[in-house]
Amino acid sequence: MSTEAVLEQPTRPLTWLTDEEQMFRSTVRKFAKEQITPLVRQMDETSLLDKKLLRQLFDLGLLAVEIPEEYGGQGGSFFQSVLAIEEIATVDPAVAVVVDVQNTLVINAMLRWGNAEQKARLLPKLAAEYLGAYALSEAGSGSDAFALTTNAVEDGDDYILNGRKLWITNAAEAGLYLVFANANPEAGYKGITCFLVDRNFAGFKVGKKEDKLGIRASSTCELLFDNCRVPKANVLGEVGKGYKIAIETLNEGRIAIGGQMLGLAQGSFNHALAYTKQRKQFGKYLQEHQGIQFQLAEMATKIEAARLMVYNAARLREWGKPFVIEAAMAKLYASTIAEEVASQAIEVFGGVGFTKDYPVEKLYRDAKIGRIYEGTSNLQKITIAKGLV
Repeated sequence: MSTEAVLEQPTRPLTWLTDEEQMFRSTVRKFAKEQITPLVRQMDETSLLDKKLLRQLFDLGLLAVEIPEEYGGQGGSFFQSVLAIEEIATVDPAVAVVVDVQNTLVINAMLRWGNAEQKARLLPKLAAEYLGAYALSEAGSGSDAFALTTNAVEDGDDYILNGRKLWITNAAEAGLYLVFANANPEAGYKGITCFLVDRNFAGFKVGKKEDKLGIRASSTCELLFDNCRVPKANVLGEVGKGYKIAIETLNEGRIAIGGQMLGLAQGSFNHALAYTKQRKQFGKYLQEHQGIQFQLAEMATKIEAARLMVYNAARLREWGKPFVIEAAMAKLYASTIAEEVASQAIEVFGGVGFTKDYPVEKLYRDAKIGRIYEGTSNLQKITIAKGLV
């Protein structure tokens, strides 16, 4: 069954979206259906993001949603970024995370902490040609992010970076990397500083690309720093304030991961629902069997609950209200139900759902990462619990 048929499924109106947001959502949905759908399987099998598709994402402005128009961006909102991620994830969560990291981590950090010179120099590139990567994780600092060992030593007008980063999304295609290194190890996490590293800087190179279970079109690579010289003008924010940048951007990024997992769940449900209208067993279409109806009802209810949680967290962030607990809840719940709904979708398909001839097995593989990256489920529970007591 083709993905095109699935995307024709009717969608109930979302009364909590403005007319502008509805139009934006429809535009992204149309793009995902027409331009991403035909490439999904090939990109998954080759573990490569299609270069023409990346160019289209730039041209449509989906990699510059919140960048002001004066810098070549769309001048949109954080909520629109989440909508774009959700809609793209219904077709391919791998492409969605490319859009996610660019908008909610890299550009978000640049807008909040970049100075006037940095914005003028780099935002137009991020809007038109530079994919961004967010380089925090290391071999010994996953959940314990501030145990990082990559260091930065002051040398005249520069800093010299040495170390190794792992599991960096967008690394293979990126032109700009937000790299977290410790400029004062004796100060512990208060020495962590964020550096803007261009792909062409001497002493820097992209290393091994990971061979992953899911979201395979999204590159995940190691980064190597061997006396990499970075100008002091490329310090983002203040020296020693990198931990603050990391914490706050990841809190916001978790809402977007919730949106990605929401879209994945919706895509899985759409495939399952369409199949129940085509497949007959015991003389009736699957959708006429009460057992299947109950499965669909449970799936739809979980998706609706996740959507309300994700949208609520996104609205709170946009309105300048406290949102950290809600963001953690949204990511925790959306990543949980994405895995559950994708699994149930395979069961609706039966044996064929376990094959690569149908798209639900890929969505099931893609779902697993949602409970791991940008804060594991256990870390979300810790964040929620701390906020309650």
